[in-house]
Amino acid sequence: MSVRVLLADDQPLMLVGLAILIGDTDDLEVVGQAADGHEAVRLVRELRPDVVVMDIRMPGMDGIEATRQSTAEPDPPRVLILTTFDDDEYVYGALRAGASGFLLKSTALDAILEAIRVVAAGDALIAPSVTRRLIADFTGAAAAAPEPEAEPAADTRLLAEITDREREVLALVGRGLSNAEIAEQLVISAATAKTHVARLFAKLEARDRVHLAIIAFETGLVPRRR
Repeated sequence: MSVRVLLADDQPLMLVGLAILIGDTDDLEVVGQAADGHEAVRLVRELRPDVVVMDIRMPGMDGIEATRQSTAEPDPPRVLILTTFDDDEYVYGALRAGASGFLLKSTALDAILEAIRVVAAGDALIAPSVTRRLIADFTGAAAAAPEPEAEPAADTRLLAEITDREREVLALVGRGLSNAEIAEQLVISAATAKTHVARLFAKLEARDRVHLAIIAFETGLVPRRR
């Protein structure tokens, strides 16, 4: 079955270009197009797409609020943010709203198509460089905050559910490494690294790699910066 894709962008040429690009594939199909956030949310409810390719800056309701409302729907679509702006505020806002991926419009066309397939399959697609920046900011903010007298036991109890190897993988995800980089670091295959990450998603009920990285920090697998 084809992956059903909804496009949301206020630039007509972008909508046309993406529709043509996706139309040339055998496994993806465009089921609707929206020019603003309000229309995107309405079409999510009406068309039930698998993936929404969402711009951020749109008139009326922006892409972050449209993502928040879309991912709050029953059986929600996966949302891939495709934007011109590599701005921390947009990255944080999109991830908090429930986006599964964040790409720039300057990304190669083939990579955009692959990103749609990745998020449709239930994975998250966030560039390791973005993940590293998010974690660096998160750990920097936490290091500046007063230390609690004792670490909450609930955090470390999460680690009781995973194996020693999965702890190693989780720590490397927390450092922002990709599956390929984890495989190289641990001298395992990329497929094995991907399997470990998938098991971590399931065991820790994590939505994406950023969520895993935050867990790695909160459980002490990634040390705080001083």
